[in-house]
Formats: sequence, C-alpha cells, structure tokens
Amino acid sequence: GADMPRSFGSLPCLWALRLLALLPGSGAAARGPDVVSYRERVRAMFYHAYEHYLESAFPYDELRPLTCDGQDTWGSFSLTLIDALDTLLILGNVSEFQRVVNVLQEGVDFDIDVNASVFETNIRVVGGLLSAHLLSKKAGVAVEAGWPCSGPLLRMAEEAARKLLPAFQTPTGMPYGTVNLLHGVNPGETPVTCTAGIGTFIVEFATLSHLTGDPVFEDVARKALKALWKNRSDIGLVGNHIDVITAKWVAQDAGIGAGVDSYFEYLVKGAILLQDKELMSMFLEYNKAIKNYTKFDDWYLWVQMYKGTVSMPVFQSLEAYWPGLQSLIGDVDNAMRTFLNYYTVWKQFGGLPEFYNIPQGYTVDKREGYPLRPELIESAMYLYRATRDPMLLELGRDVVESIEKISKVDCGFATIKDLRDHRLDNRMESFFLAETVKYLYLLFDPDNFIHNDGSAFDVVMTPYGECVLYAGGYVFNTEAHPIDPAALHCCGKRKEEQWEMEDLMQEFYSLKKTKKFPLKRSSHPGEGESAQDPEGAPSEKGGEKRSSKKNTHSLLSCPSQSFNSKLAVLGQVFLDNT
Repeated sequence: GADMPRSFGSLPCLWALRLLALLPGSGAAARGPDVVSYRERVRAMFYHAYEHYLESAFPYDELRPLTCDGQDTWGSFSLTLIDALDTLLILGNVSEFQRVVNVLQEGVDFDIDVNASVFETNIRVVGGLLSAHLLSKKAGVAVEAGWPCSGPLLRMAEEAARKLLPAFQTPTGMPYGTVNLLHGVNPGETPVTCTAGIGTFIVEFATLSHLTGDPVFEDVARKALKALWKNRSDIGLVGNHIDVITAKWVAQDAGIGAGVDSYFEYLVKGAILLQDKELMSMFLEYNKAIKNYTKFDDWYLWVQMYKGTVSMPVFQSLEAYWPGLQSLIGDVDNAMRTFLNYYTVWKQFGGLPEFYNIPQGYTVDKREGYPLRPELIESAMYLYRATRDPMLLELGRDVVESIEKISKVDCGFATIKDLRDHRLDNRMESFFLAETVKYLYLLFDPDNFIHNDGSAFDVVMTPYGECVLYAGGYVFNTEAHPIDPAALHCCGKRKEEQWEMEDLMQEFYSLKKTKKFPLKRSSHPGEGESAQDPEGAPSEKGGEKRSSKKNTHSLLSCPSQSFNSKLAVLGQVFLDNT
C-alpha cells in the first residue's frame, strides 16, 4: 500500500467527540457514575451468564445463549468453568470456588483425542488453573502440605502444559499452532503460526517452571521469544504469521493487533513477573519502531514490516489492550490519548467492531461484530489505577449499559454479530466471564484484594522456607488470570536464591534497627543502580541472569480472532468472504 499522510483530515466527528470528552462536565457526570451500583450490576451480569452456563451448557466448553445449550469450542475442558474460576473469588464467592475446584479435579481429562490450539489452551486452561491454584488458600480451600509448590490444580496445569510441549519441537523453537492432546503434532500440520501464537507463553510457562522446579517450560517459552526477536525486520518490526520450520514471514503486516498483540504484552508482563531486563529492553526497542512506523495521530495502523509503508489503515478491537500496556511502562499520557480515540469508536457503535476503517470512520465489511471483548475495559482498569480520571468510570458505565441493552438474552449474553443493527450470534465466549466481567468489576471495586498495595499479606511455610503471598502486584495473563509474582520465589530449589534471600532479610533487619532504608540493596558487587533503569526496565535478581537450556522448543497458536494467514497475506483484509 502507498504511504499516507500523518493526519486524517476526514475525521471531524471523531475530533469533536474527543474535544467533548475533554471538556469539564457538570453535576453527576463530573463526579462519574455511581461506583457501588455499577459494581452490583456487573456482579448480576456475571451470575446471569454463569448460572445459565451451569444450567444449560456444562460440561461443554461454552454456552450457546440463543438456544440455551452448550458446545465444545477449544477442546473439551468445560472451558468456561476453568476460565470463570478466579472471577468467582474476585467477586467474593468462596463456596462456589471451592465447589468448582472439586468438580474440575474429578471431571477434566486432558488425555483426549482432540486437536487443540496451543495458544488458547495455554492462556485459558493453563493460565486459569495456575491462577486458581495460587488463589486457593485465599479462597479457603484446604491446601495440601507443600502448597503452593504442589497441589491438584498445579498438577492439572502441568499436565495440560506438557500436552503442548510437542508443538515446540521445531528447528527454530517456534511452535506449531495446533497440537493433538493424545498424539502430539499431526502429520501434515501447517507450519504457519501467528506471532502471538509464538510469543505468548512466558507468563504461564515461567510460573510453572518456578513452582514445579522443571525448567523445560520456561526454556521453551524463552527460546520462542528469542526466535521472534532474531527474525525481526531491519527496521525493527515483526510480521503477522511466520513459518516455524523455515522462519520465513508468510504474512508481513506489522501492527499491534490481532496475530501480534500478546507477544508485546508478554514481553512487558514477563519482564515485570521475572524482573528481567532483557525482555523489557526487547519491548522498548519494538516500542520505538512501532511509534516510528505505525503511529499516526494516536492511532496505530498496519504497515509492511520491511518497508514501513501502510498496508491497512484499520483499528481492530483487539488493539485496545495497548493503552493498558503503555500504562504498565509508565507512558500514561500517550496511553490516555490513544484510549480516547478508541472510546470515540465505542460511543459511535455501542461496542468496538472487530475492524474499523480509520480514514472512513466506519466498520469494515464482514468485520462489524463485537463478541463482548474485554480489551478496552482492561485498558480502562489500568488507566483508572494510574489516573483516577472519572472519564474511565464513564466508559465502564457505557459498557455495562450497552451489553445489558444489546447483548442480554434469557440464557446469558450473546456475541453481537453486527453493531449496526444489533443482530446477535449464538455464542458466549469464555473470555466474557474470565476477562470482560472481571475487568469491569475491578474497575468499579477499588478495594478489591487484587488491588492490594502490599500493606497486607500472608506468610506461608513451604518446604523451602517462609513465603509471602497475596501482597499484590498481580500480573494478569492475556486471559485476565492473575498471577501472584511473589509465588515464583516460594519454591526455589537453587541454593543461591535461598542465600540471597537470607542476605536480604539480614540486611533489612539491620537497617530497620538503624532506620535507614535505601532504594535498593547493594550486597552484590557492582549492584548500585536503582530497581528500575531509566528506561523503565526492571533489574535482574541479584545481578544474575538465569541461564536457559536450549534442548527444547516453544509452542503456541493464534488468537480467537478471524485474522488468519490467508486473510493477512498482502494485507487483503477487505477481500475476505468467509
């Protein structure tokens, strides 16, 4: 596609909406919505959907809300139950959490002849089980001796993840997108995987490795991340789909949306979770290239990865996670500007269409639907934590009103097939209960335990010593399953980590006596810098980098978005007739 000007003169309506959004309001609007009443409406939304899933769809993966029955979608795991489990606790329902833990232990079997998406199984099943495992004690589950380094949900998560490992056995370490849970990678399986399907494992797999002591999971996830980094273009961009055998880019569209999105997300979240400078520096390099080549007037377009020329002037609803990610690296001003653009699209339609043509200011043919995705709400939650701007609560209010008005049916909430005429589709994706409802609730519940600032915590005895949990700082995986970063330090079998912790505690207590608290300890030679470098990259633990074994490969598959390799080749988004 030809290059295009860096401003869109044909957007007077959007700019007017943005200006209106920035004008000071009056009365109730200025104070924002009634947080308590909207929180209770979100709670009611959850139970309307959840109870109908249990009544009409369980043990199938997902509810079909128009026909009041169920279907298997991503495997055969009772997926909605796994995905909704930690949301139950966030809403305070410990008894149902405990019941579901028992149901899952008895009823879910991964030893089945099913072709499963590596990506979806990881983020929804492995992520959901890990999160629920780490939250079990808070939910009043009678945890076994050795928890959090052992437990039934952890064993289930590990079993599911092991079923994915065969996909990583490729020459590049980049995984196939699909694996058979019984037989491994099918003969003749396509070697073309999307970028997100390769780079969205480090959060779950590193957590598994740290809890179980088996490094294979973190190793394959890191190898896959590094393979993508190595294959970026000369101008610093990655494309949309790559051949995992030859490392040749099949779809060369570069952007922040579908097919790429959670790769960038996991570089940041992996860096935070693991205090890993290398992952953060990778992201910051990508961030420069993304700003240079894809950003126009606080929108992000799709460009050719080698030339930087615009291939699609399109905003996709999946891209709405980006302002939240920007807030995590402290870039709040840019995040708010982009968020306001996305919010104007929501106001135009009462939802975010899958694709939105930015110069035309309207939906793209065949991509007019809104499957109740969470990304805009996710960004609102992060930005509200950072700014307390009541405009973000207004977005939450608009989302609740829209979903209740357009999407609510007798048996749950239905995907919106077309935002122009509000036709519905007979599907309720599991991410509606895992993410959309959770982020809405957390937006309206500032005192939720998830938002803990470290002022309260639990101390747990493990076989490896004392362990602090539930202090806050949760890292959400890309399916909104919160991982407690402190848990990664509970099960360390490496002596040097134990010694380092003992050094830290001794220093802390000696400083406490003298009332001196430096920003960062310097007990290791050469450790003088602050806990974050000027670029915002978290420092490594103890100045050491954990070595990665190179003997296995990484596995991943593409997001649940109809943005496949055929569709993305040469950027021919508008010609797809599926």
